Amino acid sequence: MARISLDPPRTLVTRAVSWFSRRTYGADLDPSRAMGHHPSLLLTVGRFEQRLARWDALDPRLRHLAVMGAAHAIGCRWCTDFGYWLSATDGLSEDVLRDVPTWRTSDRFTPVERQVLAYAEAMCATPDEVTDEMVAALDSALGTRALVELTMMVAVENQRSRFNSAMGLTSQGFADRCGVPA
Repeated sequence: MARISLDPPRTLVTRAVSWFSRRTYGADLDPSRAMGHHPSLLLTVGRFEQRLARWDALDPRLRHLAVMGAAHAIGCRWCTDFGYWLSATDGLSEDVLRDVPTWRTSDRFTPVERQVLAYAEAMCATPDEVTDEMVAALDSALGTRALVELTMMVAVENQRSRFNSAMGLTSQGFADRCGVPA
């Protein structure tokens, strides 16, 4: 159960974000509803998320795996639920998504995908467990531009997951739409 009301004041910003969310995702997103209590924050985060969506240095599959790996490492149920749906919508198979939490023992991931998932987990540890070897291997495999994007995507997912978990946000049923249990 959310720790604050998900019924923010009806401002121009919250109404616009609600319309956009329903049109784009089929529902009002609980994180947006929570942020709606601070409309300028909601607007800033919304603009930032729209800019993130335009980044293109990192392969989309690796991006999804990194974000999902980070959400699992932190334990954000909302992010995992939404991430399953978003990843499946972008073409990742249910089997791959289902295996993200057990990537170490799954045979569904390439060596580079395993490096990405390990990196995401290492970044989410407190303190972080990223090593020089991890960064060098990913830089060699992906290139510096994609490595920087990967690092920022994991950091952003860390922020999202920490916010959502602290606010008590849980599944909205997105994963159910694509057949992958959250």
